[in-house]
Amino acid sequence: MIETERLLLRPLRVEDVDAFVALHEDDRVNRFVGAYSHHQALDRLASIEEQWEQRGHGLCAVELKSSGEFIGRVGLNYWEIFDEVELGWTLKAETWGHGYATEAAGACLAWGFATLERAYFTSMIRPENTASVRVAKRLGFTPLREDTFSGNPVTVYSLDKPL
Repeated sequence: MIETERLLLRPLRVEDVDAFVALHEDDRVNRFVGAYSHHQALDRLASIEEQWEQRGHGLCAVELKSSGEFIGRVGLNYWEIFDEVELGWTLKAETWGHGYATEAAGACLAWGFATLERAYFTSMIRPENTASVRVAKRLGFTPLREDTFSGNPVTVYSLDKPL
């Protein structure tokens, strides 16, 4: 578990399926990351649990310390097609503008660099997702390349491990 001033981050579990589906069914959220049916979410969460077991990292639930409310997900996901670990974040639209994405992603990033033997992390962001571009830049990410992911053009940002 990772703790920040306002947030708790813990590995996502299959038991989070209802909160995960609800997060992704909001059109403001899913326009960049897609929606999940209950069955698709169960499959995705099972693969997240498996990644935690096999690789020692994965996606986390983001919860408010003050209430325990599930407000989104953040984490480090290994993508075999790129042989890279991506830092990603998706939060409930109602929580946008409070700095939670930067706080959660920054904590996850610090944990990743301290824990994993990776020279850098990436973040794949669709060009029109300006809010996520701002978060990535606040964290120190810079554009690495243009690519395609899940049929969508993305800018792949990267951040090298601090020396």
